[in-house]
Amino acid sequence: MQNRMRTVSFKLPADLDQALTELARRRRSSRSAVVREALERLAVSQPRSVTALAGDLVGSVEGPGDLSTNRKYMAGFGE
Repeated sequence: MQNRMRTVSFKLPADLDQALTELARRRRSSRSAVVREALERLAVSQPRSVTALAGDLVGSVEGPGDLSTNRKYMAGFGE
């Protein structure tokens, strides 16, 4: 199955637009490919929060919401 691309529009200042055009020309690539690569690199370099990394696990286990609020669950802890 082919990966479908979505069209996105955004505005660039003239100098950045020219830099994008030149970079694409030097790389013998499309402007879209250069922008995609830059965004992928930026997305990978950004640290993700613990919540974002474990987001799919939230709510996947049943049990009391917060064990520390019920003394029964804390019995013997740290002994």
